[in-house]
Amino acid sequence: MKMRPAEKDRRDFFVSFNSADRAIAEWIAAELEAAGKTVFFQHWDFRPRSNFVLEMDRAARLADRTIAVLSESYLEALFTKPEWAAHFAGDPTGAGRRVIPVRVQECEVAGLLRAIVHIDLVGCDESEARKRLLDGVREGRAKPDRVAFPGKGPMTAAPLEGEARV
Repeated sequence: MKMRPAEKDRRDFFVSFNSADRAIAEWIAAELEAAGKTVFFQHWDFRPRSNFVLEMDRAARLADRTIAVLSESYLEALFTKPEWAAHFAGDPTGAGRRVIPVRVQECEVAGLLRAIVHIDLVGCDESEARKRLLDGVREGRAKPDRVAFPGKGPMTAAPLEGEARV
């Protein structure tokens, strides 16, 4: 009989990163938790004496989505690929937004990851990075509450053909 993991063991996100990007990955995990999300983060959740590979498998299975922290080192590493590929395999069209790439360094994203719209934190200060991250993981549309009028004064347009100008 197949046992399903207890609901209490599930998390919203698994943060997948290369060790060179630990500081920004930890910031991402902390910001998500500060916003009320639950996160698997290797250095917080994989305790001494545990089996690293089994812990990675557990995190991939019990997280609803994977945050892939994109940098050159992440994209070149062999061990980061299975981390995001597990969720990609379960959501190949991206409809469930199971893989959420977050670009933290200028890098050329190629292959299957290239087709997934990413959150871009490159060049942002902390406040803007936080806003982009939290807006990017929010469900639903990204429509703002209000859109400012793009000009300084009233808009003018040429009259349509056959229309008198008033």
